[in-house]
Amino acid sequence: MSVMNIMSHYSSLVLLLLCFCRLYSLEALNGGFSVEMIHRDSPKSPFYNSTETQFQRISNALSRSIIRANHFNKSLVSANTPQAPVTSAKGEYLMSYEIGTPPIQVYGIVDTGSDITWLQCEPCQTCFKQTTPIFDPSKSKTYKNISCNAKPCRFVQGTCPKPTTSSCQYSISYGDGSYSEGDLSLETITLNSTNGSPFKIPSTVIGCAQNNHLAFELGGSGIVALGNSPVSLANQMGPSIGGKFSYCLVPILSPPSISSKLNFGNAAVVSGSGTVSTPFYSREPEEFYYLYLEAISVGSKRIEVGSTSARAGGKGNIVIDSGTTVTFLPNDAYSKLESAVAKEVKLQPAKDPNHVLSLCYKAAKSDKLDVPVMTAHFTGADVLLHGSSTFMKVADGVVCLAFVPTLSTPIFGNLAQQNVLVGYDLEKKTVSFKLVDCIAQNND
Repeated sequence: MSVMNIMSHYSSLVLLLLCFCRLYSLEALNGGFSVEMIHRDSPKSPFYNSTETQFQRISNALSRSIIRANHFNKSLVSANTPQAPVTSAKGEYLMSYEIGTPPIQVYGIVDTGSDITWLQCEPCQTCFKQTTPIFDPSKSKTYKNISCNAKPCRFVQGTCPKPTTSSCQYSISYGDGSYSEGDLSLETITLNSTNGSPFKIPSTVIGCAQNNHLAFELGGSGIVALGNSPVSLANQMGPSIGGKFSYCLVPILSPPSISSKLNFGNAAVVSGSGTVSTPFYSREPEEFYYLYLEAISVGSKRIEVGSTSARAGGKGNIVIDSGTTVTFLPNDAYSKLESAVAKEVKLQPAKDPNHVLSLCYKAAKSDKLDVPVMTAHFTGADVLLHGSSTFMKVADGVVCLAFVPTLSTPIFGNLAQQNVLVGYDLEKKTVSFKLVDCIAQNND
């Protein structure tokens, strides 16, 4: 065999091996994987404050819920401001991931109500403090700016502030005065799975933010977007994960060492006995997951919700959100729910020291929390809500119904999703629920 034939044969073999490696990588990704979701009050979180008491953390979570709920009302943001439509950055769960080549570790707030993943970048004009180094795109081999005429720029309503500037600029505004501005870019994101295997996602659309202000505790780097938009991380991973992601949120008072999990691909499939599914709906340009909540039952008492939410428009009437702690219902529905619960609970009334929750009771540690089981009746999916998902301890000896009335967009919060495996199928456009023990589920 000639030298040329040997070299040709060798090159073909190398190419074949590279193809096999690529196929193996895709198969591994399709096989599914999980990443750790860190509650912002966990010792693992960059937001963790060791001096705060349990009830101070509950109080802060309630405050964040009220602020975040306000951001679902689009009237709070000027219609003339170029922006990617987002909700509050005050989310409750974070994840660690790596950005660039060579990769650096950062923390982002996991948000099913945001459409673009962004993080702070050098050169920073105005940046908040974070616990990890700020990403410097000039040191990455895989970073690339996105041009103004590219589709992602149009998805986020990007602009070119100067005629000579060819890269797309994005601007995100929040109702509480927070904002993020910078370059829309392509970069490699690496997710470190719980089994130790890293999964690289090349050419991911991100916001490389050089001008930022967030009106909340500092520590993280930005947002990991899982919203219902073409440029969210979940949609960009699309075919490689079969359009599926899920999470299982452990109870809010679980030991600090126990984390929740965010699952992708086959690992995210919600199936088996007890699984129920409901459609989700979109409303452009919003990126939220709207469900249709027909009613809520308190024991045998059914309270209709759908008709009272007509003002929301569209097919869905409530947003399912991982970043809001409590559940917000339309005023009429909430009033009837509170009345029905009050008739069932035989405890002595109390006041919420945070002045957020209105139906509260005195409950000593020795008292059994005897509250009715509720059921959320979504279209085609009845989801049981036990006491730990509907009541929260807000002070020593005080528990409150974790629902709030609203004139704005109703929200199905994360407390109601505790100990439920919640799966999103972006191809079938469904959300599935299955009651499980999330501590046991996440340790499998």
